[in-house]
Amino acid sequence: MLKKSLVTRIADADLRLLRIFKTVVESGGLSAAETELNIGRSTISKHISDLETRLELKLCNRGPAGFSLTEDGAQVLQATEDLLAAVSRFRVEVNEIKENLAGTVRVALFDQCASNPESHLARAIGRFKDLAPAVQVELSLEPPNVIESQVIEGQLDLGIIPLNRTSESLDYIPIYGEHMYMYCGIGHPFFGVDQSKISMEEVRDSNYAGISVNSPNLLIGQRLKLRREATVQSEQALAILIMSGRYIGFLPDHLAQTFLDRRLMRAVKADKLHYRTQFAIITRKRPEPNRITRVLREMFVRAHSAA
Repeated sequence: MLKKSLVTRIADADLRLLRIFKTVVESGGLSAAETELNIGRSTISKHISDLETRLELKLCNRGPAGFSLTEDGAQVLQATEDLLAAVSRFRVEVNEIKENLAGTVRVALFDQCASNPESHLARAIGRFKDLAPAVQVELSLEPPNVIESQVIEGQLDLGIIPLNRTSESLDYIPIYGEHMYMYCGIGHPFFGVDQSKISMEEVRDSNYAGISVNSPNLLIGQRLKLRREATVQSEQALAILIMSGRYIGFLPDHLAQTFLDRRLMRAVKADKLHYRTQFAIITRKRPEPNRITRVLREMFVRAHSAA
């Protein structure tokens, strides 16, 4: 438990010190935080000391031995994250009342949508920023299962994932798709042979690499009874395994095209080993998405409806 401290109210200055403390921890130390905070190490050290004085707690060890959190510091970090999240929620709720959109929207995507010709996410985000210039967009790439859980828990406002098994806690709006084909790399036994002579038994006997999380990729691999010898959580990692010449695996055609052009990959039995994936916007049902999220979701839908 945190020992008693005379913190009876939180001022703006306290929030600033807490944000600096959180950034230092996330950066791994004072020196690493200089670029992120755009202030010098000595100033950062003074801010941490001021926060420790304010809280009457030692939060971290810093010196020649390196940076580390104390036990109290770890608890204060958790309390800081909770407080800043509450402040963020308050601001979002206030913005619901205001006419102009302002605040932050947190979005996560799965992997290689930037090269997908069916994806118009960039266009939609551009239109959204024109409409809501004061909104900060936080964009990340995550595995589908991580996106689902974080949207359900409220850590993300909106996600875009391949449709597979759905959750009763989420709403889904399909927007675009992609074609998936089986590939092998240079050095693989299938690379230099007539594809018509490759049997499905040989395919099933080959080392197969696939996405390990809830996804159409996992389902297709199981349905075809492929012998999975390696697992990944991203398609870039999967491409590396395929190019090793020791694995076969499914990739989006738009991602594989670069490697095909360089003759680093080739499709395996493209007439039979292919499927199509549909991607959908996900938002949680309860509580309902805030106004910012609803506007961005609408921009995504419009961009793909007009395509």
